[in-house]
Amino acid sequence: MDSIVNYKDRGSFGKNDYRGNTSGKIILDLNKIYKFSKISDYMAGSFTTKDVADYLNISSNCYDLNNGFDLVEDEIKERNEFIFWHPPYWDIVKYSGNVYGTQILKNDLSHIKDYYEFMRKLNFCLTKQFNTLDNGGRIAILMADVKKNKKLYSMLLDINKIGTTEQIIIKQQNNCTSDNKIYSNNNFIKISHEYVLLLRKDNPLIVPFSITKTDVFDIRDSLKITWKDLVANVLESLNKKAYLNEIYSKIQGHKKCNSNKNWKEKIRQTLQENKIFYRIDKGVWGLI
Repeated sequence: MDSIVNYKDRGSFGKNDYRGNTSGKIILDLNKIYKFSKISDYMAGSFTTKDVADYLNISSNCYDLNNGFDLVEDEIKERNEFIFWHPPYWDIVKYSGNVYGTQILKNDLSHIKDYYEFMRKLNFCLTKQFNTLDNGGRIAILMADVKKNKKLYSMLLDINKIGTTEQIIIKQQNNCTSDNKIYSNNNFIKISHEYVLLLRKDNPLIVPFSITKTDVFDIRDSLKITWKDLVANVLESLNKKAYLNEIYSKIQGHKKCNSNKNWKEKIRQTLQENKIFYRIDKGVWGLI
């Protein structure tokens, strides 16, 4: 098995008409490497994992919200050697009330509007499953990126990495609804891959982890930014030209100017010494 895989023929596992259903061949290949004798799937969708387990003649525990198992609220009763987890890709496909049933179910993650709330619940579900692993057990998470309003939302980057990160596999996407979509411009990079993240449990009690923190900072409060870059960004925020007093006003009161009592003189020196700035008029400066 290579770190990049492609299954053009998805095989007969699961239901072809179930939106988002993955190829069972990825599970077959994972079994060749990790040789697990039982497998669980707590977001089983059309029960591809169960079909693969039956084909391999190994035991399985497969559940889904569509048959009454709520991963957010229900207890996982098993101890697990290997878990395959294919959560929704945020709200790209809305499941309850659409793919199955007529009602939107309470803990259907695909109906969460806010991405960061979606990731919070996803990480809760990850920890819950990881805690059921035997020592040496693994969870394989199939996930993808989502592009909205010129911003990439990456499940791989934002999911918590608990335990030992053992492997990342890139999986080519095939037969997607978006394959037939015609985009109005040529500066759009179409997402055509998914990821499989392998996490392994190496200690029953002590678990290493890394998490992604999302926040903002004001560069005017950075003591490491150069005066050239600070003034350039301030001018950028003022449509690339401004009076000196406007530049002063934008920086005054922030930590960068508090670090230099002669900060106004430093701004003037910066404007005069760097070729990216030019004098438009007396007391008026521009950014190239």
